[in-house]
Amino acid sequence: MLKPALNALLCLIFTIPLCQAQKTGSEDIVKDNLWFKNSVIYNLEIGVFKDSDGDGRGDFDGLVQKLDYLKTLGVDAIWLAPFQPSPGEDDGYDIADYYGIDRKFGNGGNFTEFMFQAKKRGIRVIMDLVINHTSDTHPWFQSARKDKNSKYRSWYIWSKELPKDWNKGMVFPGVQKGIWSFDSTAKEYYYHRFYDFQPDLNYNNPDVRQESQRVIGYWINQGIDGFRLDAVPFIIEVGKIGSENPELDFKLLKDMRTFAQWRKSDIVILGEANVEPKQSKFYFGENADGIHMMFNFFSNQHLFYALASGDLKPFVTAIKETQDIPKASQWANFLRNHDEIDLGRLTDKQREQVYKRMGPDTSMQLYDRGIRRRLAPMLGNRKQLELANSLLFSLPGAPVIRYGEEIGMGDDLSLKERLSVRTPMQWTNEKNAGFTTADTAFRPVINKGDYSYEKVNVAQQSRDPQSLLNWTTRIIKLRKECPEIGLGTYSLVESGSESILAIRYEYEGKSLVILHNFSSQPQKAVLSADKSSRLYDLMSEKGDVTAANGKFSLSMEGYGYKWFRVDHVIR
Repeated sequence: MLKPALNALLCLIFTIPLCQAQKTGSEDIVKDNLWFKNSVIYNLEIGVFKDSDGDGRGDFDGLVQKLDYLKTLGVDAIWLAPFQPSPGEDDGYDIADYYGIDRKFGNGGNFTEFMFQAKKRGIRVIMDLVINHTSDTHPWFQSARKDKNSKYRSWYIWSKELPKDWNKGMVFPGVQKGIWSFDSTAKEYYYHRFYDFQPDLNYNNPDVRQESQRVIGYWINQGIDGFRLDAVPFIIEVGKIGSENPELDFKLLKDMRTFAQWRKSDIVILGEANVEPKQSKFYFGENADGIHMMFNFFSNQHLFYALASGDLKPFVTAIKETQDIPKASQWANFLRNHDEIDLGRLTDKQREQVYKRMGPDTSMQLYDRGIRRRLAPMLGNRKQLELANSLLFSLPGAPVIRYGEEIGMGDDLSLKERLSVRTPMQWTNEKNAGFTTADTAFRPVINKGDYSYEKVNVAQQSRDPQSLLNWTTRIIKLRKECPEIGLGTYSLVESGSESILAIRYEYEGKSLVILHNFSSQPQKAVLSADKSSRLYDLMSEKGDVTAANGKFSLSMEGYGYKWFRVDHVIR
C-alpha cells in the first residue's frame, strides 16, 4: 500500500492542478487528462457483439472487424463488459481470474491486437473492474474454504453463526434469498451482497486492497485507459458487515485513484454508485481526489418519470441537486445500460406511473424496482425516442450509449432477468442477424415482431438517411461541436412552459442553450434575452431566431428539441 505522505503528494500532483488549469482551459496536458469530460462512451459485451470464427459467440477478433463502424458512429471510448475467465453464471461478473482472458473470446494475442487496432483509430478502452466479489470457483475462495490457515481465508468474510440480518440488503430482491450462505467445506457462513456464487472480498484486509491495486496496475500495463468500477458502495463497506447503514471508507477510493494515476496520468475511473446526491461528493472527493466519474442514477430515474408522465418538476430538481460536483469530476449520463432501469429512488406512485407507461406487464419488471426492457419498445415512437437521445447528449456530463440503442434494438423477455437486454447485435437481415455464421448463436437473436433483425439492423439503416442510426451519428457529431456541455458551467433557464426543459451552457466566452419539449403536444417557449441577441439553430439552417422586445419566442412541436448557439448570454 502507498504511504500516506506519498498519497498526499500524488493527490497534489494529480488533482489540484487539474481543477486549477481547467478554469483557464489553457494547458493542453490538463485537457488531455480530462478527455473523459467530452467523450462519447459505447458499452458493449464481446460475446454478443460479433463472432469471427463461427462458434456462435462474439470474440475480440469480431470486435476488431467492427471498429470502423464504431469510429464512423463517433465513439471515443469503448466500455467492455467483463472478459476475464468466468464460469458465466452471472454473464461474466463472476470472475475466476483477474489476470486472464476468457478463452471464449480469444487469447492474450487477440486482446493485444484489439487494443492496437482501437488505439490506431483513436478509440480508448475502458474495462469493467469487478472487485467487490469473485466467483466461488476462484482459486482464492477455493483455498479459503478448504483451509482455515490459508492466507486467503481472511480475504473473504465468514461467520460461524447465521447472522440475524442474513436476508436483508440483497442486491437482487425477489431473486436472491439472502446475503449469507453456508459453505459445507468451510463449515461456516460466507457473505455475499450479490448471488451466492459470488462471495464478497474483504476490504478490511490490507492484502485485498493491495491485490486490487495489482489488478489495476496489470491492466493499465496492457493499455487500458479506464475502469468502470462495479458496485462501488459495497467495496468500501467497513465496520459491521451486512448492516443496513454500514460505515464507508472513502479513503479506499482516493488510494485507488492515486495509484492508478501514478501508473497512467490520464486514467479514468467511472463508478457505479446509485447514491443520493448529497453523498456524491464523498465518492468524487471534495478535492476531486476520489473517482473521476459516476453514473448519474439519481437524475436518470427522474428522467424516466418525466418521459412517462410529462411532469418535469422532479427531473428539474434532480438536475439541480446533482449540480454541485468538483470541476474536474464528471457525471456519466445514460438511457439504457446492461442492467435493469432502476427506479428505486422514485416514490411508489411515481414508479407505478413509469411501470404503467413503459413496463405494464410484470414480466417486464425486475427486482421490485426496475424495468428490464430496451428503450425503443418502452417508448414506442420515434419522436420520443429522438427526444430521449437528444437529452442524453445534451445533459451535463458525458453520454454513455448501450450497444444496439443507436439502431433501436428491442428486448427478449423470454430470457432470464437482465439477459433480456443482452441479445446479439443485429448487423444485417441475414441468418442470425449477421452476428454469427453458426447455425445458432449462443444466445438467441431477436427474430420476431417489430424489433426482429429482419426489420432492425445496421445494414438497412446505414443506407437510409432518415434512419435512427444516421440520426444518432448526426447528434453525436453535434455533441462534439459543443464542448461547453462537458467543460462549461450550466444553469436551468425559465422556458415559459412547464413542459419545456431549457439548459444554458457557458464556456470560454461561448454560450449554448438547448430545449426539450416533454409534452406530446406543441408548446411555446419564451426566453428572456438582450435586445440584440440572436439564436443560431445548430440543427436547421432555417431555425435562427432574433430577439424581439427582449424575448425569444419559439414554437416547439410535440416531443420537439432545439439546439442553439447564442451570440449574447440569455438571462
